[in-house]
Amino acid sequence: LNKRGYPFSAYHLSCCLSIGVKVKADRRTHRSHVSYIDKSRNYYGAQGYPQAYQWAYNQDVPFAPLNKPLSECRVGLVTTSFFERKVDKDAVAGSAKKEPYAAKCDDAMEGLYNKDLFWDKDTTHTEDLDSYLPINRLREFAEQGRIGSLADRFYGVPTDYSHRRTSRRDAPQILEYAKEDELDVVLLVPL
Repeated sequence: LNKRGYPFSAYHLSCCLSIGVKVKADRRTHRSHVSYIDKSRNYYGAQGYPQAYQWAYNQDVPFAPLNKPLSECRVGLVTTSFFERKVDKDAVAGSAKKEPYAAKCDDAMEGLYNKDLFWDKDTTHTEDLDSYLPINRLREFAEQGRIGSLADRFYGVPTDYSHRRTSRRDAPQILEYAKEDELDVVLLVPL
């Protein structure tokens, strides 16, 4: 049975194998392109959903060119990881209710909680904070003059498949934080 209680069929099994649910024997020795759109389509099919996940599509993208050199910009970070103390460790993976937050960069140096999220825990780990929240690297860049400064706070948003919550709740809250911290640039660093 899969996670939703449906029996695996040959089709479901082939979908799971095509998205990497297989054992490590299939791992490549070189880098290759990963089509997350195809993988998610196959995953949804394997889980018994009647239609594939609908990826967000925005006609108007709110990106803007910098109006000054990066070496003069105040930079902020957004992650999809959370503080361990704010997450119920016994909750079903991905089910914890999470809200956008702002926190001091120094408070994150012990690491953040991400065990409740779905990611390939066999192949990778999150022991290196700078791999998903590069506070130290950005502080080094500020010292070297590559960026103007790093904000004192970073921001967290839930890993959420809801377009509505992302656009109506999370994005406006992060924008408000960015305005409060007078940021010029925000880096999105998902786990």
